[in-house]
Amino acid sequence: MTDLPAAVKPLAAFLVRRHSDQLRSICLSPDSKLHYPLYVDFAELMEDDPPLARLVFSQPTEYLRFFDQAAVWAHKVILGDLKDPEIGIKKEFIHVRIDICGSPLECADTFPRIGCVRVKHRGILLTLKGTVIRSGAIKMYEGERWYSCQKCRHSFLVYPELETRNSIQLPSYCPSQRSKFCGGTKYNYLEGSITCHDYQEIKIQESTHVLGVGAIPRSILVILKDDLVDIVKAGDDIIVTGVLTARWSPDLKDVRCDLDPVLIANHVRRTNELKSDITIPHDVIVNFKQFWSDFKDMPLKGRNAILRGICPQIFGLFTVKLAVALTLIGGVQHVDASGTKVRGESHLLLVGDPGTGKSQFLKFAAKLSNRSVITTGLGSTSAGLTVTAVKDGGEWMLEAGALVLTDGGLCCIDEFDSMREHDRATIHEAMEQQTISVAKAGLVTTLSTRTIVFGATNPKGRYDPDQSLSVNTALSGPLLSRFDIVLVLLDTKNPEWDGVVSSHILFEGEPEKDETDENLSNIWPFPMLRRYIQYVKENFRPVLTKEAETVISSYYQLQRRSATQNAARTTVRMLESLIRLAQAHARLMFRNEVTRLDAITAILCIESSMTTSAIVDSVGNALHSNFTENPDLEYITQERLILEKLRSFDEFPDIEASTLGL
Repeated sequence: MTDLPAAVKPLAAFLVRRHSDQLRSICLSPDSKLHYPLYVDFAELMEDDPPLARLVFSQPTEYLRFFDQAAVWAHKVILGDLKDPEIGIKKEFIHVRIDICGSPLECADTFPRIGCVRVKHRGILLTLKGTVIRSGAIKMYEGERWYSCQKCRHSFLVYPELETRNSIQLPSYCPSQRSKFCGGTKYNYLEGSITCHDYQEIKIQESTHVLGVGAIPRSILVILKDDLVDIVKAGDDIIVTGVLTARWSPDLKDVRCDLDPVLIANHVRRTNELKSDITIPHDVIVNFKQFWSDFKDMPLKGRNAILRGICPQIFGLFTVKLAVALTLIGGVQHVDASGTKVRGESHLLLVGDPGTGKSQFLKFAAKLSNRSVITTGLGSTSAGLTVTAVKDGGEWMLEAGALVLTDGGLCCIDEFDSMREHDRATIHEAMEQQTISVAKAGLVTTLSTRTIVFGATNPKGRYDPDQSLSVNTALSGPLLSRFDIVLVLLDTKNPEWDGVVSSHILFEGEPEKDETDENLSNIWPFPMLRRYIQYVKENFRPVLTKEAETVISSYYQLQRRSATQNAARTTVRMLESLIRLAQAHARLMFRNEVTRLDAITAILCIESSMTTSAIVDSVGNALHSNFTENPDLEYITQERLILEKLRSFDEFPDIEASTLGL
C-alpha cells in the first residue's frame, strides 16, 4: 500500500546475505497464515553493520517493526530465486527474533536483575533472566490496521498503544510525507485490514540465588505475542529479550491506578536443559580423572575424600554425608516395559533431635544444587508447595509453588512434620510420579515436578526405638515409603563423642590438625565439589552388572521376610531405592558400571535408615558415625557379613568375599 521505509532496505539486505537458509525454509512451509520466527544473533548484526545494530538497540520499538517488514521483503526475494517458484508459498507474517546472549550487549545495563529494572531501561532492547511463576490464558487481540486520509487518500498503518490497553489512537494530522502539507484530520478505516495476534501474559520472578539475605525476589509481567505464545510454562527458567514499557493497571474500585512496568518480548529462550550456572572447564575434568587414577587401589578412601567436602563445619556424620551425596547425584531415570517412567531422583529424610545439624545439611545441599528452594512445612501452604489458582484482573491463572519451581533441582523442606495433613497428601504424587495434577477454578492440567525432596523433621516427643518410624515421626507409611533414605539422628549422651565434637568446634580454623585430613579437605573445596556432582550426573549412566542385581534382589527378599515394624518401608519402592542408590554410588565413584561394591553400599545405606536392621546389628546411631582411617579394609568385613547373611538364599551364588579389584 505504501513504499518501504529507507531503513528497511539495509535490514533486508543483511537477512538475504546472512539468513537465506532460514528464509528458504519459511518459503517452503505450507501454511501462509502462520506467524514464522526468524532468529538473528545480535553479535552477528553488530559485526555486519555496527551503526544499524546500535539503532536496533536504542530504538527497538521502531526498528523491530522495520526488521519484520524487511524479513517479509527478503523472503519474497528468496521466493523469486527458487528454481521451482511454485513449491514456495508467500508468507504474510515473519518476525525477527533477536538473541542478545553472548553479544557485547550482555552487560549490567542491558542484562539487569528484575529487581534493578528502572525508568532508564525504558525504550531500549533489554534482557531479563528469571523463572516463570505464572502463565495466563492465550487470548486474541486486534493489532495494527490501515487508515486512509479523506483529503489526500494517503494510506498509513496505526498500531495499538499498550499503555492504554491496546486502544487505537489516530494521529492529529495526516502523516503523509509529501512536499505540500496535507493537514487532513478525517480518516477512513480500510475494511478487512486488521491484523489479529495471539497474546499471552506471563510473570517471571528473579532467581533466589542472585539475591542477598533479606532481599525479596521481584517479578515483572512479560507479554508474549504470535509465535512466542505457549512455549513456556510455570516453573520454566527463561531468558527473555524485549522492550520495556509501561501500562496503566486495571481500573478497580478503591485501588489507585498506577503505571506497571511490562516487558514486550521479542525473543524467549528456555534454559531448563542448559547447565549454564555450572561451567566445567576441561582442565577440571582432567583433575577428576587424575584424582581417581591416584586412588585406583583405594577407591573408598578417594570417595571419603570427596565426602569430607560436604558440610565440613560438622564433625563426622559419615552416614549422613554419604546419604546427601547419593541423594544429590541420584540414579538413572528409565522407562519400564509398560511405558511408565521410573524416577531417577532420590528423596532423603533426616529425623533427629534438635541440634543435630539437620538444617545445616539442608542449606549446604541447597547451595550444591544449581536450582533449589528452601521452605518449611508450617510456613508453606499446599499452594506454596505445589500450585495455586489466582485471580488477576478478572482472569484465573496458575501460580507455581516450591515443588514446581524446583523442577530439575532440589526442594528442601524443614520441619517436615509440621505440615498439615492435607498438605502432605498433595506431595505424594509430586514425589513418586513427579507430576502435579491440578483441577482448580476450571483450570485442569498437569505440571512437572522432577525434583529431589530433602526433608528434615524432629521426632514426635522422645524417640522410642521400640516403636515404628511412622509412630515416632507422625508421618504416614505411604509418605515414608517414598523416601529412599530415612536417617535417624539421636542425641544420646556419649562422653567420648562429646569430647571429640567440642574439640573440633573449639579448634576449628587452628593450624594444629591432622595433616592427612587437611590435605584431603583441601582437594575438594566447595566450587569443585559442585562441579563434580554436576559432571557425574550429566556424563554417567551406570548399568547394573549381574552380580549387583543378585545382591540387591537377595537383600530385598530377605527384608520382605523379616520386616515386622517397618512393613510400610519394605515395599517394591525399597527395591527401586536400592537400584537408585547403587547407581548414584557408581556415579560418585566415577564409573558407568554398578558393581558389587555399589550394591553393598546401597544396602548399608538402607540398613542405616531402618530402625531394626535385617543384617547389620551394629549399624548404631547415624549421629555417631565417623570417617574411618582405612575404609577399604573395613568394607571387606562389612561385605563378608552381608554376603554370609544373603548366602542362605538358593538364588545367590557362592561368591568369595574378597577385596574388589576396581
